[in-house]
Amino acid sequence: MSVWQLVAVGLVMLLGLVGVLVPGVPGQAIVWAAVLWWALTDMTPAAWGVLIGATALMLLNQALKPLLPPRRPGDSGAPRRTLMIGGVAGIVGFFVVPVVGGILGYVGAIFGAERLRLGSRGAGWASVRSVMRATGYAVLVELFCCLLVAGAWLGAMLWS
Repeated sequence: MSVWQLVAVGLVMLLGLVGVLVPGVPGQAIVWAAVLWWALTDMTPAAWGVLIGATALMLLNQALKPLLPPRRPGDSGAPRRTLMIGGVAGIVGFFVVPVVGGILGYVGAIFGAERLRLGSRGAGWASVRSVMRATGYAVLVELFCCLLVAGAWLGAMLWS
């Protein structure tokens, strides 16, 4: 696989990660399709292993979706910008502090944005709890699954 194809796969994955944050965009399917594209082009055991793992993880995520509260961003009281800031910080945090940074970045950025918007620490934490109940858990689980797939792809690329 050429360097330009790998860059294209990475950009499609990034598009899928951002798509998880935007309602109506099938971000999870886009991330999986990028891994499928890579595995069908690369044809190595590592590529097939990542594809099988990604498929299992995405199916597990689909099975967990009914157990999580539905996404209702309007119920949280926080602006959509706060959720986007949290999502972008979760994506960056996942790669800066592997794995745990995704969760810390997501929740921490929502707290920071809400603290600045509302003016106090107590109001910021109350808003974080409200956001997590309204949309946060569903978005966080889906984003984390997609980040794990992207991390596995990146790890397989760096390993080989």
